[in-house]
Amino acid sequence: MNYISLNDYKKAWVFRHKDLPIDPSDFLKIKPMNEARSANLWASFISNENDHPDFFKSSDWAGNDNNWSDSIEWEKLWENDEEHLPEELLEHLKWDNNTVVYFCISRRDVIETSWSIFKRYWKNFLFMSDGSILIGKKRKEAVQFLESGQAKLGIKP
Repeated sequence: MNYISLNDYKKAWVFRHKDLPIDPSDFLKIKPMNEARSANLWASFISNENDHPDFFKSSDWAGNDNNWSDSIEWEKLWENDEEHLPEELLEHLKWDNNTVVYFCISRRDVIETSWSIFKRYWKNFLFMSDGSILIGKKRKEAVQFLESGQAKLGIKP
């Protein structure tokens, strides 16, 4: 089995936050990967050498500044009652709603969902904004959400 139940996920509190409710039918569409599957995806698409964004080097695509073009502010919208992701981010990620996305927190911690679910509950996900990277299956565009409230827009090589 590639996934663990959201009920067993150690960070599931972000999806149960009383101020950011998730529709029960959508709850099942947020799928934390088990540790082995997370590690495999991380090694394949994020970094083969480093376990967490804090340790990226320029040899990692995500640690190479040349792969990131712009930085935008996400935190002000997050703190306000704004429901939608920043417009610049939506322009960068012109994905279909059914695109499979991976919210990559660390080598041991990756969550799979769809682009529509991520857009709907982005505020829940961004409680975990410590350098987390959002990528899409078979997509080159990427976003890294920084604790500073900035998001880097980039392209995977």
